[in-house]
Amino acid sequence: MTVRVFAGGICGSDGPFVRGAPARFGGDAHREGIAPAGSPMHEIAGRIVDPGTSDFQPGDRVVGWATGFDGMAEIVVTNADSLAIYSDRWSPAEAVLLQPLACVLYAVDRLGDIAGRRCTVLGLGPIGLLFAHVLNEAGAQVDGVDLVDRSEIASAVGLRSVTRSHSAAWAASIEDCSRPDIVLEAVGHQTATLNHAIDAVAPQGIVFYFGVPDEDHYAINMEHMVRKDLTLLAGGTRDRRRTLEVAGGYLQRHPDLIPTIVTHAFPVSRVTEAFAAATTPSTGRHKVVITMTEWHAEP
Repeated sequence: MTVRVFAGGICGSDGPFVRGAPARFGGDAHREGIAPAGSPMHEIAGRIVDPGTSDFQPGDRVVGWATGFDGMAEIVVTNADSLAIYSDRWSPAEAVLLQPLACVLYAVDRLGDIAGRRCTVLGLGPIGLLFAHVLNEAGAQVDGVDLVDRSEIASAVGLRSVTRSHSAAWAASIEDCSRPDIVLEAVGHQTATLNHAIDAVAPQGIVFYFGVPDEDHYAINMEHMVRKDLTLLAGGTRDRRRTLEVAGGYLQRHPDLIPTIVTHAFPVSRVTEAFAAATTPSTGRHKVVITMTEWHAEP
């Protein structure tokens, strides 16, 4: 099916490709190490042009995945089961937040009942901030760790505290009585922070590796995994349409999340500036979106 894109969100997983890393997309582009035109971008909001054999209709407002990672284009071909209809109460630039929110909701659901459990989120970028909010709503006690000062947003996303620190220093300094039951690794792109999470978590705890790996194989501290009787979780988002619909309900209940998380929007003519902002963490800058209204106005 084809979708006319009106807005796209920049994900942390886009960063390495912007900086020149070999492409790790699906299909032939992955095998050849070549990024397709319109990449890197997979978080999109737009309207159906041709629904193909799906149950969508031409003109439907949809949000979700550009499965070819080529969402920075006027029209993309994507899978129908990776999209869902979104409410007209949101602009495309607002609705695009549903895609990362769906990923976070899916991951937290895998943790089961977390009410009252101590959780730490490593990495307070847009994904980490969404994790904080969802974990807090699920009844967890949530703290965060980041190199950038995120104290200005802590209360808005339900963080009890924010530690401005390298994850290694945080893991080394934590006392046994303060170890979290669950650590969410939301940094990705290198191997170190996963082991910092394993070092820090309490015995019989859970480490959820949500960050995107840049390597096929990671060395982890199996001594800690075994001696502390730990559980390691990881994975992407399945059942995408249903989870996007769940995210839509969540965002309707928490509309303040949009201005809290989506802080910067750039027109597509300033795409280089947009990616530079998104890949340079700074206080007060959270989710960066790109709007395509210079190509076509949202009807």
